[in-house]
Amino acid sequence: MKIGFIGCGNMATSIIKGIIRKQIIDAENIIASAKTKATLDRVQKELGVKVSTDNLEVTENSDILVLAVKPQYYPEVIAQIKDVVRKEQIVISIAPGKTLDWLQEQFGGAVRLVRTMPNTPALVGEGMTGACRNEYVTDEDYATVLQILGSFGEVETIPENLMDVCVSVSGSSPAYIYILIEAMADGAVADGMPRAQAYKFAAQSVLGSAKMVLETGKHPGELKDQVCSPGGTTIEAVRVLEEKGFRSSVIEAMKACVRKARGI
Repeated sequence: MKIGFIGCGNMATSIIKGIIRKQIIDAENIIASAKTKATLDRVQKELGVKVSTDNLEVTENSDILVLAVKPQYYPEVIAQIKDVVRKEQIVISIAPGKTLDWLQEQFGGAVRLVRTMPNTPALVGEGMTGACRNEYVTDEDYATVLQILGSFGEVETIPENLMDVCVSVSGSSPAYIYILIEAMADGAVADGMPRAQAYKFAAQSVLGSAKMVLETGKHPGELKDQVCSPGGTTIEAVRVLEEKGFRSSVIEAMKACVRKARGI
């Protein structure tokens, strides 16, 4: 099996690292394209994959093709490659807002399409990816794609009508968490903790809390209640967060993200 990447930015690099780390395929069977020689030189040196400036070469030399360019470049890239995409080839999209029907229309034929929404924690093997497929993708095809997507974190199959929700809850949400960690660290620094230490305390607390949700299976509200002693420090902090609209702000931010993904 050979995998091609058109575009080799942060997300493509994260996916490639996962594939190599989990030994899905060897680096020599991966080819990636980018616009600049500097990017290609970095990718080749860092990952050991084949590189090219020619999107057609990548398309012709891959069984699975990942479109890893920014969404605004999809029409241009698809127009370049659509005549050389083979009927048995699987094309994976990682672009928000580009539906399976839209992709199919751009290709102008029966193409095996898988739409995905990964996120940047894939870079450290802790990604969360939503995926769906069109009717041309066989069960065997899809199992292979899920194996690839699972090489850099967790993957869940979702209905396509939830893909824009996936953008808000996982695709974009690392940015929200980084703001939270930064704010927590700023608060600790304001009360005297050295900044590097404050980032470690805040980030590890977020990591541990997430693992508690995933590994205990308990409702987040129940876990929150376990930390909030009567009349204690934590419930006082929670009171202020609620007073300042923390929960509502997060919900509204996510809804705005969904609207943007839907082009509303």
